[in-house]
Amino acid sequence: MNFKLRRNFSEDSWAVFIAAFLLLLVIAIALVMPGFKFSIPAYKWANFADLQQHVFSFNNVVLFLLGGLLLLLLTATAVFFSGEKLSQFIPGFLLLYVFAIVSLIAAGNSAVNSYGIEYVIFALLTGLLLNNLFTLPVWVRSAAKSEFFIKTGLVILGSSVLFTDIVKAGLPGVLQAILVVAVVWFFAVWLSRKLKVDDEFAVILASAVSICGVSAAIVAAGAIQADKKKLSYVTTLVLVVAIPMMLLQPWIVGRFGIPELVAGAWMGGTLDTTASVAAATEIVGAQATKVGVIVKFSQNVLIGVAAFLIASWWVVKNNKGRSEGEKPGFNSIWQRFPKFVLGFIAVSLVFSFVLQPALSKQVSPVLNSIRSVWFALAFVSIGIEARFSDMLKTQGGRPAAAFIGAQLFNILWTLLIAYLLFGGKILPAPIIQ
Repeated sequence: MNFKLRRNFSEDSWAVFIAAFLLLLVIAIALVMPGFKFSIPAYKWANFADLQQHVFSFNNVVLFLLGGLLLLLLTATAVFFSGEKLSQFIPGFLLLYVFAIVSLIAAGNSAVNSYGIEYVIFALLTGLLLNNLFTLPVWVRSAAKSEFFIKTGLVILGSSVLFTDIVKAGLPGVLQAILVVAVVWFFAVWLSRKLKVDDEFAVILASAVSICGVSAAIVAAGAIQADKKKLSYVTTLVLVVAIPMMLLQPWIVGRFGIPELVAGAWMGGTLDTTASVAAATEIVGAQATKVGVIVKFSQNVLIGVAAFLIASWWVVKNNKGRSEGEKPGFNSIWQRFPKFVLGFIAVSLVFSFVLQPALSKQVSPVLNSIRSVWFALAFVSIGIEARFSDMLKTQGGRPAAAFIGAQLFNILWTLLIAYLLFGGKILPAPIIQ
């Protein structure tokens, strides 16, 4: 394959290539050395002495450096064959990597962790502060490739989103995932139109609210080829709104005596990341955590279905009443379909049905660690791409109002569905071991 053809590879393709390389590398090591325990960087600490002895120990710092070097080589390869300047990208990436690691370390503090505050919050705030308080040089902005980073991380995420988890939740989990995603998505689009928010914004924020936050927003934006500024706007909203939800929902559960299974299903269907679900439900109880995480995984699995349906709907919608232009059909839908989603689905299928459970368990910690770094890089980049002033001025703040309104509806609707399905009102409540 010549250089010119390589330059035609899309961002989605590079995300899949890099994620596949990392996955195959880790799996190959595990196959060659059964029982091998991968060295993973430590981020958890309780006090400054602990921070110095563990997080900033010589061995741990070496792991940080080796991880950064590996990711730099992989991303720089993609950047080089995409025709961009490595002289700008390399120093920018190294700076972003430092901020990403700092975000992971900040979230690793036991006091911070007890409140369920995730590294993505620190990463986003770091990027926002850098962007809004300083005039960043071109070499920093050129390295802030939020979509590329998060797409790579999402493909790796497929290794922990198992189709077998849906079976554990049983029929109530499947029904809740479908009813919540479908009803909340259409309500969010309807509300956005009522508030005169354009359809691109409506689709991105509806997907974020109804499915699984930032991941779904990225998928939806790819399916309709949306403006990246709108995607950055919505992803920032997702994380800002998630903080009060993580604190208020466990309090509401205790205040009104919501049953544990119902509480877990409720938070699993409304909070936008698996980590935030685990942190919030942990306050309620072990059963709530188990059902919450399973429900969240059930919704995550719908990413591929949602991408296809959104791409199909968008193509049909934009060709109604037109005699010329793109004709609705498989080719049109395929062109809009975010290809990295296929990587996510393929990885999920392999880890669900092909790899032995023992092998999956062996490689899971290191893959989760690698994925976290990609996501941390992505959220620092998202912050760098967003400005507070732009968010306030964009369409008069109506997208934010639509998002918050849709999220409130999501909270109430999901609570009702969780109560009916997991409270034993319609179907027998599932037994979660």
